[in-house]
Amino acid sequence: MKQPRIHLILAVFLIIILAGCAKAATTKEGAATNAPATTTAPTAKAAPKVVKAALNTVPVPLFSFLDEKNQPAGFIIDYLKELEKKLPEYKFEYESVDNEGQLIGTDTGKYAFAANFWFKNPEREKKYLYPQQEFGYSITGLAVKPDRDDIKTLDDLVGKKLVPMSPVSGFRYILKDYNLKHPGKEIKVEDVDKTTPADDLKLVESGKYDAHLLNINHFEDAVKKLNLNLKIGGVISKEPVYFIFNKNQTELAQKVDAATTELIKDGSLSKLSEKWFKVDVFKSLEFVQQGYKFRKE
Repeated sequence: MKQPRIHLILAVFLIIILAGCAKAATTKEGAATNAPATTTAPTAKAAPKVVKAALNTVPVPLFSFLDEKNQPAGFIIDYLKELEKKLPEYKFEYESVDNEGQLIGTDTGKYAFAANFWFKNPEREKKYLYPQQEFGYSITGLAVKPDRDDIKTLDDLVGKKLVPMSPVSGFRYILKDYNLKHPGKEIKVEDVDKTTPADDLKLVESGKYDAHLLNINHFEDAVKKLNLNLKIGGVISKEPVYFIFNKNQTELAQKVDAATTELIKDGSLSKLSEKWFKVDVFKSLEFVQQGYKFRKE
């Protein structure tokens, strides 16, 4: 009776040994372990966020225009490309609209920002976000007939006929600021809904008006294309220019601001200025004036 009992004990012992070997084998092969897999698929790189930006539908000489291949070009376009390098999490898509469309579209959120050379003024600051750092400057001058040596500064415009301006023109605020500082000696200017630098300069050449306050790049472009007999009587100022952002685009505006500051510090925007304007507008007004005179000689 003892022999069957010994056989039973040996059988149980053998089963336990075989089970242990099987567990060890499966653990060695990695098929029956509770440990998580150590290899995972690489995380895909997140696609950049598409941001809609408004460009000027009317070509702005050297700032933004369509090249011979019908592609956007100019200082603003190159600046946007530099921003994309600094901010790879964004990709800018452009739509060309007029100034009024840019303002309305940015205010309503159709566009995240309007990429134009906007002046800063209190009315716009109430509706839009402005970066702290300007991305460039508008060099303003007075266009006059060649025989006019009596108009070189804003002081010389008192009592003269200035070409009419749109009420929303950035140059209008230069005159408003001047008039506030010179009560009783204000510069008068008529209102006009829409106009072009070419049409404005023709009014000066005809003698109907004494002078026109405008961006010098506009002047050079129109005079060259239309062969107008005019000159710049004097360079008035360099006005800081900005993109304007929808009020809800705080993060984007802050990132663009930081990137712009870096582009100025490393000289990138100075190089773009020299490329397009033949002068570094980030230097002093006196330096810019000399650069402009050099081009005219």
